[in-house]
Order: sequence, then C-alpha cells, then structure tokens
Amino acid sequence: MFERVREDIQSVFHRDPAARNAFEILTCYPGLHAIWLHRLSGWLWLAGWKWLARVVSNFGRWLTGVEIHPGAKIGRRFFIDHGMGIVIGETAEIGDDVTLYQGVTLGGTSWNKGKRHPTLEDGVVVGAGAKVLGPFTVGAGAKIGSNAVVTKAVPAGATVVGIPGRIIVKVDDELEAKRQAIAEKLGFDAYGVSQDMPDPIAKAIGQLLDHLQAVDGRLEGMCAALKALGSDYCAKELPALRDEDFADVKESGDKPAA
Repeated sequence: MFERVREDIQSVFHRDPAARNAFEILTCYPGLHAIWLHRLSGWLWLAGWKWLARVVSNFGRWLTGVEIHPGAKIGRRFFIDHGMGIVIGETAEIGDDVTLYQGVTLGGTSWNKGKRHPTLEDGVVVGAGAKVLGPFTVGAGAKIGSNAVVTKAVPAGATVVGIPGRIIVKVDDELEAKRQAIAEKLGFDAYGVSQDMPDPIAKAIGQLLDHLQAVDGRLEGMCAALKALGSDYCAKELPALRDEDFADVKESGDKPAA
C-alpha cells in the first residue's frame, strides 16, 4: 500500500509543476484523496459490500468534488488535476499513467446493463470539461481537448477536439511547407492556416492555398511555353489596383474589374 502511495506522489511531481513537496501533495491534492478513497470503495465493492462501497464513494464525492463509482477499474499512476466536477461511471476502465483535468465526464449513453462507459488505455490525457460518452476505447497516448464531446473510438496517439469530437489529421511537412511558401508569396498571414488551429475555416483556406499553388504551377508552365514560341506576354506585369477602382464597390457592393 505504501509503495502505491509513494508512486502516486511521484506521479504528481512528474505532471504538476506547482507541486513543491510530498507533505503538500498528501494534504492539499483532492485528486489523490479521491483515488485513495476509490481504492477503499472498490475493495468493498468487490468484497460484496455494495452499499458500504457506495457510502465511501459518496463521502469521497462530498470531500473532493470527484465522483468515482466503486465499480470503475483504475490503473496505476492515475492523476487527477484539480478534480472538481469529474464523474467516472461504473463500467469505466482506466489504464496506467492517465491524466484527467477538472470537469471531465466518463459517462454512458444507454440505460441498459453491461458495458456502458469508455475505456481509456495507458497514457491518455483528457482536457478540462471534456465528455467521453459510450462503451468504446480511447487508444494509448491519445489526447482529448478541453470541452470536446467524444462519442466514438479514438485511435492510439490521436488528438480529438470539438463538438462532436473530430480527430486532427496532421498535414505532411512537405505540403505544409508549400502552403507556407504560397501564403508568403500572396502576402497572406500564414498563421491563419496553422495546423495547431483545428478550425474548419483554416482547413478551407489551406485547401485554397493548395489550389492556388497548382494554378500558379500551371501558369508558370504556360508562360515557359509561350516564351519558347517567342511571346513576351508573360513579361508584362498585371496592372496594380488603385483606390479609385474600389469606389464603385462601396456604393454597389460589386467587385472591381481586374
């Protein structure tokens, strides 16, 4: 038992830079208190003392703000940061080295008996306010963003954000470099299409930049062909737009002619 307590304290040091010493962790971390009370209630639950297990669980909820059903299965080095508002259902299963932040719900979507709650494999991180609902698996090392609502299985190592939860697909580095180059050429703020911003509008802008790059490549090929035929058409510069060109736009809402 003392070995597990020591392990729990070390896991706090590893994942919370605010932790200063073991005494502070023992006395001031409600997430740890909730885990220790769950171990007691879980032992009572397995021993057949169902009502007493629920009483201990309810006491833990009152003391820490974390509600863990005695039937939930929790692995080693489980870390609850802040903790307030966390709910973990009866058939939830949590692997080793999992981290939950405040307001997380591991809930069910059915009133039928049996497996109703999610399984979190080793190393999963669930952000504040996220809701993981249903009897599916969140793969090892996956990350769920704050306030996401996840109702489907998550592959190992994936990142999920949004409502409903969607998996962020990392764009190939070469493609990202090409997008950056065309954005700089157009004078567009490349940060608007950063892959760190899983926004559908940013994704659409990225696709537009891909299209512009393809059109730009074709135009360069056409200009090279025209130059080989003796034409100097591509040497001419396009006329720059002037402020007067936009005078009619303010009045009629129409686009200026190029």
